[in-house]
Amino acid sequence: MISAFLLAFGQLSDKSLRRVVWIGLFGSLAILFVVWFSIGFTLFKSDFFATGWLFGVFDWVIEKLTAMFGGVFIIIVTWFIFPSVATLIIGCFLEDAVLAVERKYYPGLPATRVQSLKVIVQITLKFTALSIGLNILTLPIYATFFFLGPLNLFVFYILNGYLLGREYFELIAHRRLGPLEVTHLRQTCKVKIFLAGMIITFLMTVPIINLVTPIVATAAMVHLVQRWHNTIVSS
Repeated sequence: MISAFLLAFGQLSDKSLRRVVWIGLFGSLAILFVVWFSIGFTLFKSDFFATGWLFGVFDWVIEKLTAMFGGVFIIIVTWFIFPSVATLIIGCFLEDAVLAVERKYYPGLPATRVQSLKVIVQITLKFTALSIGLNILTLPIYATFFFLGPLNLFVFYILNGYLLGREYFELIAHRRLGPLEVTHLRQTCKVKIFLAGMIITFLMTVPIINLVTPIVATAAMVHLVQRWHNTIVSS
């Protein structure tokens, strides 16, 4: 599995991916800024969190944390939310990135199934909305246990590892496999898909690297899906 991500990183310098890399970089930067600004506005300029959750304990925790840590707290919350939102840019370069990987490493593959941009966008939006929604619902855990890093990280990586692994797998697998084949492959390799999602989530939280992670994750998942499918076919 690690080798798939290393191959993906190694291909970032290829001419075939140059345009895609720039789109990913600027797209990620734009999304990062929007997330940072939105969270800052929500925390300091709105009453979004004045919900009375847990008899007002959560409101009090948010108020104290924002008063004590201000910008640092915004950065931390942005760090938690960014992986969910960054996947929005996948639809902008998915086909170009996948084709670049396939031309270099799998030139003998047959033609892909017809998968319109509309389908790609629908899958991306569905998982992005689900991921953002679940991460927002777990914000009380992140905030309440702000000083208990291991617990926060455990929830964060488990949740996003599952969501991101599933999303990237679905986007890549549906290009060449029928619905039944995708379902069978997902059930057979669900642990591997989850572990791949954990790696993607970790890369999404590493500064600088997170800006190209959507491209790396896409390329790596192409290798992984090919390997998993070939293993099942040959067994």
